[in-house]
Parts: sequence; C-alpha cells; structure tokens
Amino acid sequence: MRGAQKTAKGVSLYSRYVNRPLGRRLAAAGYRLGLTPNQVTVVSAVFSFAGVAGVAALPPSWPLAFGVYAALVLGFALDSADGQLARLRGQSSPAGEWLDHAVDCAKITALHGAVLIAFYRHFELPSDGWLLVPLVFQLAAVLVFFGGLLTDKLKPRRDPGAPAPTPSTPRAVALLPVDYGVMCAVFLLLGDERAFRLGYTALACCYVAFCAAFSVKWFRELSAVNADSAARS
Repeated sequence: MRGAQKTAKGVSLYSRYVNRPLGRRLAAAGYRLGLTPNQVTVVSAVFSFAGVAGVAALPPSWPLAFGVYAALVLGFALDSADGQLARLRGQSSPAGEWLDHAVDCAKITALHGAVLIAFYRHFELPSDGWLLVPLVFQLAAVLVFFGGLLTDKLKPRRDPGAPAPTPSTPRAVALLPVDYGVMCAVFLLLGDERAFRLGYTALACCYVAFCAAFSVKWFRELSAVNADSAARS
C-alpha cells in the first residue's frame, strides 16, 4: 500500500500523517472486500453527505457535533482510499477521476450550504449579516479546490523518471488552515453556537486569504509556462 501513495508535496500535515494513513487502511480493507475504487467513492459520498444532512437538519448539540465530525472525517479518509485502491489495482481511469472530483466539489459546496441553512434555522445570530459568512466561505473553498485542480492539469507534467520533490514541513504546517480535515474539526464546536460561529468564521477568513494568495501564485506560474513555450517557439 505504501507504493500506492501520492507524493507528499503540497499537502498539509493532517493529510500526510492522518488522512492518508487512515485511507491506506481503508483501501486495504476495500481490497480484501473486493470493492472497486468507484464503489469506495460512493461510500465516501454517503458518509460525507450524511454529515452534511445532519448539519442542515438538526439543531446544534454536542452529540451532533461528534456525529458530524465522525461522518465527515470518515468520508474524507475514504476519499483518499479510493485513489489508493485504484493505484493498487491498476484501475485508475478518467471516469473514476471525474467521479472522485465531482463528489469532492459537491460535498464542499453542500457543506457550506448546510451551514447557511443551520445559521438560518437553528442559530440565534446577532444579525442577518452572519448569513453571508457561509456564502463567502463556500466561494473561497470552491475557488481553492477548482483553481488548484485546474492549475495541476495545465502545468507541464513532471518527468516520470525524475525523483519526487522533497516535501516541505513548514509548507505542510502553513497549509493546515485550508486542509479539509481541519475544516471537519471545526464541526466539533457545533455543540456551542457561539464557539462554532466564531471558529467557522475564523477559518473562512483563512480560506479567503489563501484563496487570494493561491490565485496570484497560480496565475504567475501558468503565465511563466506560457512565456517559456513562447520562448522555445
């Protein structure tokens, strides 16, 4: 299973030391059960959207907080497991990659939509302006997800024979605020309305800042690719 891992470059400490190892164990279990990568993706979606539904449908409580966190974290680990299982079985495919990314985009969008519903239905907000927070968070999260995915597709592929880049620990620490696992952890505060509202808003501010920084970085990198191509022609 270790050979089915992606490079650790560009991922946070949580994904490197928690989510991927957990996903590796789930991928091994899926292999023994004879599951396909797409089936693992579907199971991941079931857990993730169960957590999303809980946020939207139920009033804040500590049991809900732990239940939502468990569902989201397990869904996230299974999201890592499907790719590892695909590489282990040699079953990677464009259709499987599309399904994986479509589910990821749907759960990110739905999760913040669920928070908006929860704010409106279950929270005693100081003002209606707080309803803007999930919308801003949703926009920043989708842009970070889509921008990173598209940049990776548009950049030139690394030579398969070249050694994998050494992951940077300071970078892995810096990326923690925009790791989905950290977002899941914020829902542990769901038992206290004020704590959740402030924690969720603080994380939203981090996402907005990272979204702006990443957008500038990605645009510059792709502009440099275009300049290099023009210089060669």
